[in-house]
Amino acid sequence: MMLKPPAGPLPTPLPAGAPLRPGRLPRLSAPLVIAVMDGVGLRAPAPDGAPAAGDALALARTPTLDALWARYGRLPLAAHGRAVGMPTDADMGNSEVGHNALGAGRVFEQGASLVRDAIASGALWEGEGWRWLIEGALATEEPMHWIGLLSDGNVHSHQDHLHALLRRAAAEGVRRGRVHALWDGRDVSEVSAHLYLARLEEVLAELNAQGLDYRVASGGGRMTTTMDRYEADWAMVERGWRAHVLGEGPRHPSAAAALAAARAAAPGIGDQALPPFVVVDAAGEPVGPIRDGASVCLFNFRGDRAIELTRAFEEGEGFGGFGRAPVRARFAGMTQYDGDLKRPARFLVSPPQINGTMGELLARSGVRQLACSETQKFGHVTYFWNGNRSGAFDPALETYVEVPSDGVPFEERPWMKAAEVTDVALRALEEGRHALIRLNYANGDMVGHTGDLRATVLALEALDLSLARLLRGVERAGGLALITADHGNAEQMYELDKQTGAPLRGPDGAPKPLTSHTLNPVPLTLFDPHGKAPRLLTAEEAAAAGLRPGLANVAATALELMGFEAPEGYERSVVR
Repeated sequence: MMLKPPAGPLPTPLPAGAPLRPGRLPRLSAPLVIAVMDGVGLRAPAPDGAPAAGDALALARTPTLDALWARYGRLPLAAHGRAVGMPTDADMGNSEVGHNALGAGRVFEQGASLVRDAIASGALWEGEGWRWLIEGALATEEPMHWIGLLSDGNVHSHQDHLHALLRRAAAEGVRRGRVHALWDGRDVSEVSAHLYLARLEEVLAELNAQGLDYRVASGGGRMTTTMDRYEADWAMVERGWRAHVLGEGPRHPSAAAALAAARAAAPGIGDQALPPFVVVDAAGEPVGPIRDGASVCLFNFRGDRAIELTRAFEEGEGFGGFGRAPVRARFAGMTQYDGDLKRPARFLVSPPQINGTMGELLARSGVRQLACSETQKFGHVTYFWNGNRSGAFDPALETYVEVPSDGVPFEERPWMKAAEVTDVALRALEEGRHALIRLNYANGDMVGHTGDLRATVLALEALDLSLARLLRGVERAGGLALITADHGNAEQMYELDKQTGAPLRGPDGAPKPLTSHTLNPVPLTLFDPHGKAPRLLTAEEAAAAGLRPGLANVAATALELMGFEAPEGYERSVVR
């Protein structure tokens, strides 16, 4: 277990002043805990009252949550679409935008929307980042390169963005292009890479019909290749570097051949776990290694799984992630993934500018805060919660604790580090130094993404056990707890027929696993064992008031419970 100072150079401490104003409730003298059950949404039961097919939450034995909801109720919160800044209500939520909304108390337009709008308006093509890449590509014999997640999940990337980038580069005179495609199978159907590859190949064929040379050069599954986060597994990034940059890895005559071979070698494997590959020409030579002088665009817009590859390109000789010789390429991200650390230095679309987060306002008011999760979600409860900011607002008042995640497949350790995260919280509650304790339990999301229903049921049962310990600690400390989630996942583990709602079935007759997030709402419950606080609104009361509660309402709710007035512009509190 690591007590971590804020990452990177510390921001300048906030000046004195502009504290939060007292609210209508007295200042809370005991801690408030906000526990985020990552990836745990709410789903209606089947018409006969039985658990809906593939609902791991309904199938799990969860006496703690059952008792909590029976006594205090639960307010459904919107956690997808426009409620978290996505382009449409058909877009799933995700942990990044969910924690942004939880921490900021307002809804900011997110990367998916910003990129879509920049392409539609043409602003992206006029931007400094794109002009710089194109200038470099036109001045060299090297192909222009694009690296990123190939799907329409709209969580880390969207295939339409890539297609637009390719077409625009060709229109501007870039005659050679290479795509390094990462298979998804996590934010989309578990086995769907061939569909996205076919669409990409159509675009490449369209360009090549103009006498150009555009092709797929390398790639691999997102959970084996390139897209690590929070430095959990640098070997994943190294495998990507070797495939994309050096042209080293299993060799195939085409991306389609690589995909077919990987699936044949491991029947039943999901796209996210497929190995890296390199496409070679008739002479057996890689068609697209990234050499000095090339222009490279990382077309993912979400930062957590983009920052490590960014560092590998930008940090030069001082890079410590893995052994590699730097490549002198023009590198730009779709957006800037870390505004404090200025990574990457060049980017195509400005990221959302989030300020005045709950963490910032509490720091200005002299309130001590603790944030804790295991590695897989540590950045969500710190960086994303703080409005995409590295480091603390006031290091003297904030404590960040990272519990190292196990380096094994999540379905093999479905309990993950829920117990250890709870241990941190219980010690903090006993010490009584922190007025706000925020936690993230990663189980529902990380195990849910595996598509393993049984493991996900066990993950939620482990979470429930930890919640029981946590709530006992909150009660002993005389405090309050808000129990919520950031998006749905574990409650819907099967793909469903859109017409009938029945599980879709594969060739073997078994239900097809769903490994992506969902459009379902998430719960919010206020645990108040000593009767200190007003209660949460019910769904009916919220509707009568014209309110559609979402994740952004949690910040004002927390501030009100702590005795502060939420600032102007925050989504309103949902306590009576």
